[in-house]
Amino acid sequence: MRVVVRIGGSVVASPINTELMGKYAKLLRTLKEQGHEVAVVVGGGSLAREFIAVAKNLGLDEQAQDEIAISVSRLFAQLFLAKLGDIGGRKVALTLDDAAECLNEGKIVVMGGLKPGITTDAVAALVAERVKAKLLVKGTDQDGVYDKDPRKHADAVRLDRLSFDDLPRIFEESKHKAGMHQIVDPVAVKILKRERIKLIVVNGFKPENILAAVKGECVGTVVD
Repeated sequence: MRVVVRIGGSVVASPINTELMGKYAKLLRTLKEQGHEVAVVVGGGSLAREFIAVAKNLGLDEQAQDEIAISVSRLFAQLFLAKLGDIGGRKVALTLDDAAECLNEGKIVVMGGLKPGITTDAVAALVAERVKAKLLVKGTDQDGVYDKDPRKHADAVRLDRLSFDDLPRIFEESKHKAGMHQIVDPVAVKILKRERIKLIVVNGFKPENILAAVKGECVGTVVD
């Protein structure tokens, strides 16, 4: 099965967690050994947001801020790629064509941001669309999708399953902003819904959740 794994910057990069990055590299190797074709999209986390703030203080516009954040996410992608060794692509994928070519060569695709104006969630969805993946699994800093932000509301309830049509009512941001951070990006949702690609959101601090999701076990929140 072709799978896109989205590793949230909130998980491996806020702060930078090298032990967890190592576990993810091992997990990706396991997925490949199980016969899956895998593309990975990594976010830049709080480090990217720090650089966005620096760019803002320098008076740079939103596009320049986004470009800086993309560079940070690609640094994390580069680290992952180096850790994967021979099973990873020759370089960090910078375009959707790069991603498709890398998969066709039998390698694991690793990429960060793609272009200003879209989040790494949207990148993951675009990759899934381009390579005709059936599943996108997102490891984030929550153990699924809640009916409201659990960091702000003690009575928030986790949803085990919902449809793409249900998602917009729980979004906080409907428009892209540099460094935006929410459970799933609305642009990504539109792409996944259109292409009928299943999304599973899991607690990314436990990489084994990604394996469980790919196996079809009940974990996190399933959106389809």
